Amino acid sequence: MKYILSLSVIILFAFTQMNFKQSQKEYPRARAAYDDKGDFIEKTLSNKDLKANKLRLYLRAFKEEKEIEVWAKNSTDKKYQKLITYEVCATSGDIGPKRKQGDLQIPEGMYHINRFNPNSNYHLSMGINYPNPSDKILGEKNKLGGDIFIHGNCVTIGCLPITDDKIKELYILCVEAKNSGQNTIPVTIFPSRLTDAKLKSLKEVYKTQKDDVALWKELKMVYDLFNENKELPTIGFLDSGRHTVSK
Repeated sequence: MKYILSLSVIILFAFTQMNFKQSQKEYPRARAAYDDKGDFIEKTLSNKDLKANKLRLYLRAFKEEKEIEVWAKNSTDKKYQKLITYEVCATSGDIGPKRKQGDLQIPEGMYHINRFNPNSNYHLSMGINYPNPSDKILGEKNKLGGDIFIHGNCVTIGCLPITDDKIKELYILCVEAKNSGQNTIPVTIFPSRLTDAKLKSLKEVYKTQKDDVALWKELKMVYDLFNENKELPTIGFLDSGRHTVSK
């Protein structure tokens, strides 16, 4: 009886996962996105020998460069490859993490997509799990804010907009990844491309902002490890709000 129950749960979970795409296409904007961009996404994946039913994604956002890189692999592959890069068409705030509601900052750190909104005020959107465990420790208690999204349109007060046209593509990619079984799509938001020279410059300019500099050092480790190996490093959250980063 216990075995039968467990098997039923597994079957139900698989059925739910495989129908996420279909449930999204019940919404007019998501369905229109597939009509407009489905063939383009299919060709883009095919050109990289990627299969929608095995798709795994990793997003890297760079605030200073105003870019979101989409990296992808098949679930059976070890390494990611760069699939496409989107321009972030509007920004707010400055270099540095988001630490309270209303500061206009775009967050910096290690996040993941935690929700899909096919009825967004900004066409289509994917929510980012700000505040993450680090933000909750290092940010202003009870005034952290939330509702940080990658979305359409070209306005922002802390989000990452990429226009209505391009959000259709990214939304489809993320739906396909989730539909294929990727429950957690990681998103790392960097202040900039953290080359050795850039980190040195940030440390000099912002030397009094010890919290920011500590975060950038950790993000630098994530940046370097992924650039070297094209594999996701392992991230840990400490009680101090700091991170551990390892292969």
